[in-house]
Amino acid sequence: MTMGRLAVVGGHTVLGLDLAAALGLRGHVRRIPVPGGPVEVVDTGPVVLLQRHRQPAGVLAFELDHHAHAAALAVAGCDRVLALGSCGSLHGHLEPGTTVVVDDFIALDAQPESRYRDSRAVSVPGFSREWRARVLATWNRHAPNRARDGGVYWQTTVPRFETAAEIRLLASFADVVGMTIGSECVAYRERGLAYAAVCVVDNLANGVAAEPLTVEEFRSGAAGNAGALVDTLRRVVPELAA
Repeated sequence: MTMGRLAVVGGHTVLGLDLAAALGLRGHVRRIPVPGGPVEVVDTGPVVLLQRHRQPAGVLAFELDHHAHAAALAVAGCDRVLALGSCGSLHGHLEPGTTVVVDDFIALDAQPESRYRDSRAVSVPGFSREWRARVLATWNRHAPNRARDGGVYWQTTVPRFETAAEIRLLASFADVVGMTIGSECVAYRERGLAYAAVCVVDNLANGVAAEPLTVEEFRSGAAGNAGALVDTLRRVVPELAA
């Protein structure tokens, strides 16, 4: 059976980068016409790169059209997705720079609408078990610091960060917080794409540290993690694409 291609979907940690150049790949920009699109990707041959927040300009998390992205990757011949997620830590022991290959999520008020209007809209969501295991094993063969195996991602829906009281509630049930991975997982799996997410802790969530979180702290954390993330991706992506 012929395998499809690997898609790498970038988040805020690599948002400002030419991801293809950073990974040592050469490719060309494609604008793929799909409902909700066109969606811009960089086609490097074995790997298709998609910057979810840059389509083509900056797009806030709650405005993302995950179904359009999933459709474009399917048109490009992808069958599996390595998603990168910037996240905040809900617990002090998960320090900035920690990598978590999450295995579940909570997105109670953040599900994308199904592209179907019949019984096919009913689904059981979740990460692709075998693909997630392969991503985790490959990552930990190459990363200088091992990724955590498993964790719950709580997806919120608004562009603002959460209040300290909201974070205390979320921390009772989850490990990290972000604004994309749950909805993206649902849309991509509905399209038949195997999906796994590597989440990088760019900051402690608001109220976890002694001082309140600032937007500057979040941006600084993402910029500080980008180099190590890209360095690991350079070794991980070719193996996952094979």
